[in-house]
Amino acid sequence: MAREVRTRFAPSPTGDLHVGNIRTALFDWAYAKHTDGKLIFRIEDTDRERVTDEYIARAVETMRWLGLQWDEGPEVGGPYGPYLQSQRLAIYTEWAERFLAQGDAYRCYCTPEELEARREKQRELNQAPGYDGQCRNLSESEISRFEAEGRKPTIRMRMPDGETRFSDLIRGEVVFEHKYVPDFVLMRGDGSPLYTLAVAVDDVLMKVTHILRGEDLLSSTPRQIRVYQAMGVKTEDFPFFAHLPFVMGQDNAKLSKRNGEVSIAWYREEGFLPEAICNYLALLGWSPGDDRENISMEELVQLFTVERVNSSPARFDMKKLEAINGDKIRALTLEDFLARALPFLVQAGVIKGADKEVALVKRALPLIQERIARMKEVVPMLRFLFVDSVEIELDSKGKMAEESAQHVLEKTLGVLEPLDVWSHESIEAAMRAALIEEMGLKPRVAFGPVRIAITGSHISPPLFESMELLGKESSLHRIRAAKI
Repeated sequence: MAREVRTRFAPSPTGDLHVGNIRTALFDWAYAKHTDGKLIFRIEDTDRERVTDEYIARAVETMRWLGLQWDEGPEVGGPYGPYLQSQRLAIYTEWAERFLAQGDAYRCYCTPEELEARREKQRELNQAPGYDGQCRNLSESEISRFEAEGRKPTIRMRMPDGETRFSDLIRGEVVFEHKYVPDFVLMRGDGSPLYTLAVAVDDVLMKVTHILRGEDLLSSTPRQIRVYQAMGVKTEDFPFFAHLPFVMGQDNAKLSKRNGEVSIAWYREEGFLPEAICNYLALLGWSPGDDRENISMEELVQLFTVERVNSSPARFDMKKLEAINGDKIRALTLEDFLARALPFLVQAGVIKGADKEVALVKRALPLIQERIARMKEVVPMLRFLFVDSVEIELDSKGKMAEESAQHVLEKTLGVLEPLDVWSHESIEAAMRAALIEEMGLKPRVAFGPVRIAITGSHISPPLFESMELLGKESSLHRIRAAKI
């Protein structure tokens, strides 16, 4: 009988979750949903100096914002909790002691200085630096002497001779020779567990069946398998591993703050929609099997298989993400667009959220829905509607002082002041008749100075509709103010 698929997303949040974290979480989530399995969300927070409660809370909130709901974990619970490793320390200690009793592990009394000196010697001899087994077979008298000196021993796992061989679902057969995988530390001298112990114990106890994670953790796999073996897990019951390709920047280096923003919080603040982020990250190393780039979360669940994950590095392309985000914005209903736009306008101080302001925003949003790639752009696009006067952008001030621009403003006032009906149709008809048909100006020359006078920028929502929203009195006031 096939086991129920159980994936896990297990970050160590020492800051905001980043692109690589979320791509991993997304693939774990999609695979669990595709197979009618379960996603476990586990927080690896044994390093309590760097993994704070604030970062944990932000990780949980980010996952919820992205729509990556987990089946077991923080705020949800589950049969194999707790799901914070800091609350499972006694479990790790118990297993470490069991490994000692079985002879799979031993206490190591080497000091950091002694270890470094021996590693330096190995480097001088062109040997791969690693633990040399110094404390593997200590006598009782040697142990007594170290204890008398007050040394606090670590607990190390014995790596047997031979090799570790496993089949990676993405990379195929992978082999690690144990001469390159020396005995490794399970518990520090202060009794705290290391990642390799905690992650392996938790994966077994939480019955994880599939581990989808970054390629950077590939080298830790033989150590985790060694822990499984010491726990008495049969080979056929080991979790399956699938190591995802790196996400690279445009300079072909691993994505970092130097070559591209990595924090998901930054993308959220810039106004990237969660569905756009998930859509784009799904395409980093995975393909639905055709050339489509617009994928819904439902389609991702339906189509996702590990076999379609590529082993080659994926390149992050901000322009493609922006294009997908723009598509998602254009697909929003007006009510949804409004709900997502209002927090940006309130946070920027453009509006306070009064009913009258919200109503005006709702009327204005259809004018810009086709024109923005990030939700944050709503702020500069609509700010002109909520200020008494606009500040003309610096690079436009010179153009506005030109005689031709001043003549356009004068002519525009002359045809708009008598208008009885203030609608975008009547405004456009009057201005076209006076500036294009009568004066023979091209639209950009005719309408550019008026656009800047009304909004302060040469980039804005459609001019005539903007003037209708602003109202006759305010529009004429701004045109007059732009005259020299």
